[in-house]
Amino acid sequence: MQGDLIIQQPDAAATPAAELLLLFHGVGSSAEDLSPLGQALAAHRPHAWVVNVRSPLHSEFGAGWQWFSVQGVTEQNRPARVAAAMPAFLAQVQAWQRVTGVTAAHTALVGFSQGAIMALESTQQGGQAPAGRVVAIAGRFAQPPRVAPTGTEVNLMHGDQDRVMPVVLAVEADRQLRALGARSTLDRFAGLGHGIDAQVVEAIARRMSEAQERE
Repeated sequence: MQGDLIIQQPDAAATPAAELLLLFHGVGSSAEDLSPLGQALAAHRPHAWVVNVRSPLHSEFGAGWQWFSVQGVTEQNRPARVAAAMPAFLAQVQAWQRVTGVTAAHTALVGFSQGAIMALESTQQGGQAPAGRVVAIAGRFAQPPRVAPTGTEVNLMHGDQDRVMPVVLAVEADRQLRALGARSTLDRFAGLGHGIDAQVVEAIARRMSEAQERE
């Protein structure tokens, strides 16, 4: 909880919190760096808690923080690094669910880059997934998804010009999730690189509104 940034806290006396949005930053970044995204989503979800969560580890590349080390990272060793970081990640999610009183079903994990990797892999731990929604922006699975997360919708958001994590990773993830029977969507953004812009915010808000209308 230390270092986390509360973007929006609903007045519990007036309206109980309807949902919890937890935002997770990328490597070498911080909770503050996702403030524009948190504020934009808060404007769309006025009855939600919106919290930017800071990773527990200092970045190995100067300023900022990281969820796991990327020094010498490979396709072979990435899954083990993510698995080692997962207990602390899940503990942070559960801590905010206790604070806010919001259940997993009404929690959304919104991750960017390395934060998206952690959010996606949290759905693959067996048992009940920690959130009813995972929004992965410019992210990927550490390894191909193995199970369809029960009660969780995965929204993949990816720029077609991403040179850090190519869009094909999101395309494959969406295909693999659907093959497993998972609820998955993919929004691609022409001209967008490894980043977040207004069209990403609008797509996230639209996906959340669509789900609300189905309830």
